[in-house]
Amino acid sequence: MNSPRVLTALPVFNEAPFVCHVLNQVLRYSEHVLVVDDGSTDGTAELLLQRPDVETLTHPQNRGYGAALISAFQHAIDKHFDILITIDCDGQHEPQRIPQFIQACKGADIVSGSRYLQTFTGDNHPPADRQRINELITSELNDRLSLKLTDAFCGFKAYRVSALRKLDLTEPGYAMPLELWAQAATAGLRIVESPVPLIYLDGSRSFGGALDEAEVRVEYYRLVLDRSIESVEGQVSTSSVRLCSEGT
Repeated sequence: MNSPRVLTALPVFNEAPFVCHVLNQVLRYSEHVLVVDDGSTDGTAELLLQRPDVETLTHPQNRGYGAALISAFQHAIDKHFDILITIDCDGQHEPQRIPQFIQACKGADIVSGSRYLQTFTGDNHPPADRQRINELITSELNDRLSLKLTDAFCGFKAYRVSALRKLDLTEPGYAMPLELWAQAATAGLRIVESPVPLIYLDGSRSFGGALDEAEVRVEYYRLVLDRSIESVEGQVSTSSVRLCSEGT
């Protein structure tokens, strides 16, 4: 049986201090690497021009984290990859875990990293407001979609590309994962969580503008969750939604 064609994609916005180091690590575990540069202005674009070992898609202007991921999804579909790995470029994800996600994706449509499934030596304490909001929105998401997620927002994921073809994602911002979960539940996709360490190198990193205010973020997340669930109302079959946990 042939090995799956795997693409690892990194959404990037102003990550000049990290991008080359992270890419060097990712390339140890993934032959095909895509960077989606979401309108960086800090020299990231110039660094990427010096990297013929990766492919770069560029948004001329910043469109948002969700928009960068959506571009990566479409690229994986267009180029006929079998599995897409997504990993952030800020040092919070460990590229050596890419094979773990590829393996888990052989039995799932979406493998989602969870920082709360397992305790790892050296885990950091997340900023209190971020952990509180993650727990709150994850709980609301589970209640409304009959899911059993422990971490709704981890960016380290693996997707079966055939499953991505069933989704129609449009949310450009940080709440795009909520739209994804609503559509994944509707489609009856098999969802697996896989444990990853809790790494926060810089808890002061900005979401941008008003979203740095915790309650504004909660309001935004709930707005997108409401809109996403309304768009699939009546289509969710709770009996078809499956989730199990890796490594527990």
